[in-house]
Parts: sequence; structure tokens; C-alpha cells
Amino acid sequence: MAFKDLLVVVDDTPAAAARIDVAAQLAVKHDAHVTGLYVITGPLIPNFLDAQIPEAVRAAQRDLANELAAKAGTLFDSRMRRFGLTDRSEWRALRGLPGELVAVHGRYADLVVVGQIDPKHDHDLPLLHPQDLVFDCGRPLLVVPYAGTFPTVGERVLVGWNASREAARAVGDALPLIATAQKVLVLAVNPKPGQLGLGDEPGADIARHLSRHGRVQATHVTTDAVEPGDTMLNTVADESCDLVVMGAYGRSRLRERVLGGMTRYMLEHMTVPVLMSH
Repeated sequence: MAFKDLLVVVDDTPAAAARIDVAAQLAVKHDAHVTGLYVITGPLIPNFLDAQIPEAVRAAQRDLANELAAKAGTLFDSRMRRFGLTDRSEWRALRGLPGELVAVHGRYADLVVVGQIDPKHDHDLPLLHPQDLVFDCGRPLLVVPYAGTFPTVGERVLVGWNASREAARAVGDALPLIATAQKVLVLAVNPKPGQLGLGDEPGADIARHLSRHGRVQATHVTTDAVEPGDTMLNTVADESCDLVVMGAYGRSRLRERVLGGMTRYMLEHMTVPVLMSH
């Protein structure tokens, strides 16, 4: 079992190169194909102003958008050449809304590589929100932090486990990485006891299952911290983990995404790539 078809979302942010490199690393490791997707979009303009924009301005906006798309394509091609993936890569630059296009194209990939939103970036264009995509796409997401480079992904894996359906889905989706990892640590934060919770020994059941795919350790932590996500990130640092695997929790209310606290916290504060499934 391996990832054979990867989709990486490329944009105009400084983090795009590191994100492409993460996808390329995985493609080399799993002998996979990589598709780079760039969404051409325009600035966010209120409807009452849109009709008043002169055609010359619209033409200039289109030209700029096409130039940015070409620049992103050049970046993607250069990274594919660096990793020897020229014959196993494809570039797509499509016009539309990021969330809709990525969700549709992502359904035909084994893994979708996207970026964490940088709160300091100038958001004058429509954004791709991982918290929306994880519900809409139906495929696992690998969310790459907006800061830093990641020379390894999946060698030392932390599994955030709470025995939920979402966590089980994430573990199943991450098996291609878990099976080849040098170290896998299952962490239960504030585990719930009982037959329908994590049992008498939290994490033991899932660790036993994963041990049939590779070497696994299990541990659990009880904390009174206001934000349990801090405990997970501290463990990531202490154990030198380069990947977190976790379920994405929440529900959809019309088009509003209501996230669980841990999911939201990790999307905002991640320090290493996070594989999420719903």
C-alpha cells in the first residue's frame, strides 16, 4: 500500500516551494505521480462595485493573474526537475474558486497537500481554507505549515488518538506513511475510560493494530491545560516528530464549518505537517 497519486496546491505565497518539496519527497518515496494545481482567481470585489470596473482594468487583472500562474508553474516544474519527477508530474492552472476546484480535483488523488493559512499574509484574494476542504474533499489532507522547511515527513510519526471514527479514518489513510516510519508514537490526551472510550490502557488497542504494520509505542497524558493541543505540540517537539496524524472533528451547518477545539488549534499552531481526515 502506498500513495500513488498526489495533488499539491500551489499558490503565490512564500510557503509554496516548501509545500511542493513535501509532495515531491512523498512522490519519490512512494513512486507516485504529482499533480500541481494552481487556481487562477481575481481580487475580492463587492458585487455593487464589480459592474463599475472598466474593461481596461479587468484586462490588466487578467494579465496579472496569468503572469502569476505562469510563475507558479515555473516554480513547480523546477522543483519536479530537482527531485527527478519530470516524467511523473503534471501542471494544471484553472480559473475558479479555490475551495470548489481543489475539492473536486482532490477526489481523484490519494492525498491532497495544502498549506496552512498564514494570518500575516495579505488576503485580498479568495483563500483555500483547509478546515473547509477536509469536509468537502473526501480525501486525506496533508496540511503543511506556512513557516519552515521539512526535509523529512513521516519518519517519526505522532498519532493523536481518541478512538473516534475520524481518528480511525486518519490512521487508515496514513498507513502508507505509518508502515514505513522509523518511529510511531500513539498519544491519547485526557483519555475517556470505559468500553466505548479508550479502555483500561488508553492507546493499547490501536497500537496493537498498528504494530502489525511496524514498530509502535503508545502513551497517554492527562492535563488540566486550557488547551490540550499544547500537550500534543510539546510531545511533537520532545520526540522530534516530523508528522502528526489526527482526525478532523466538527460538523457542517449549511456552509458554516464548526470545528472541534483540537482541530482548530492544530490548524492554527502546527509546527510540522499534519495529516487530517474526516
